[in-house]
Amino acid sequence: MNFVVPRLPVLTEVGSLWKPGSLPDLPRSSPLFGLVLVMLVAFCSGCKAWQINGLQDRLQPSNQREWSPEFSQLPTAEVVGRQVTLRNIRNFEWLSEQDFVVRYEERRFLMDQVQTVDFVVVPFKFQPIAHTMLSFGLDDGSYIGVSVEIRNEQGEDYSTVLGMARQFEVIYVVADERDIIRRRTRHLNADVYIYPTAATPEKAQALFEDVLQRLNQLAEKPEFYHTLVNNCTTNLVSHVNRLNPSRVPYSIGVLLPGLADRYAYELGILDRSVPFEQLKAASKVNDLAAVHYDDPDFSRKIRQRTRQLQAQAKQSRTAQNTGFQNR
Repeated sequence: MNFVVPRLPVLTEVGSLWKPGSLPDLPRSSPLFGLVLVMLVAFCSGCKAWQINGLQDRLQPSNQREWSPEFSQLPTAEVVGRQVTLRNIRNFEWLSEQDFVVRYEERRFLMDQVQTVDFVVVPFKFQPIAHTMLSFGLDDGSYIGVSVEIRNEQGEDYSTVLGMARQFEVIYVVADERDIIRRRTRHLNADVYIYPTAATPEKAQALFEDVLQRLNQLAEKPEFYHTLVNNCTTNLVSHVNRLNPSRVPYSIGVLLPGLADRYAYELGILDRSVPFEQLKAASKVNDLAAVHYDDPDFSRKIRQRTRQLQAQAKQSRTAQNTGFQNR
């Protein structure tokens, strides 16, 4: 059945309430939690009719529904020793927001080839809200993106409110980085920020392996998406905290993913060799993604600003250390 949600005010200045270094931990019993919940509901502004699944569909999550084509295949992984076989990697050629050439791939590589992990943030127009992803860099120059999303059925649209009502299943989209980045920069007209993390190759590999276990788990036992507790950012936080307990405390920076980049910077998860505002400016890739859209070396070239910034910071530290030693 359908119902109409009345227009609700959208609060667009929430991000200004939390300044650098002041993002608080947010227990779920906190009054702030309730306030933010109201704000998230308010994000669904305007009047819109929603198609709601029947009661039977909402009792039990399933991998057997009439899925939208871009979510038709579940990724799975097989790890034998250090050998990884990754199946159903999405590598679509996006022609528009809704039109694409379907292409799924299988790749084999060694776990030791995973060298880096980047944190990707795609802010919504309602600034404190964003979509977050990971992108793992291999030593051959390729990148594998991981995006936790709702698994849309045909004709289904995302709703923040219905995302709290067992309406959607959750899916890990594992894709060639060009798929998930170029779709957003060109066809969704979204800002995309790719932040280098401070993870060593060993930590990036451990995180990647934990992600692979999770996507296999969902292939065997599907789960409902939840706007607050089983979404893109909370899943990424869970991976980090499984490897390093309490590394990312539950905070406003988790509940409002539009603040997650600054929060990750404050926690030392992102590269802190440069001030945050400089890092953020260098990490926005939209213009570089447009220039290098069809370049085979797309992933390296969209990172050229952050790499130059990191190199300059390293040179500056080296010069300072040399000057100190010569005193």
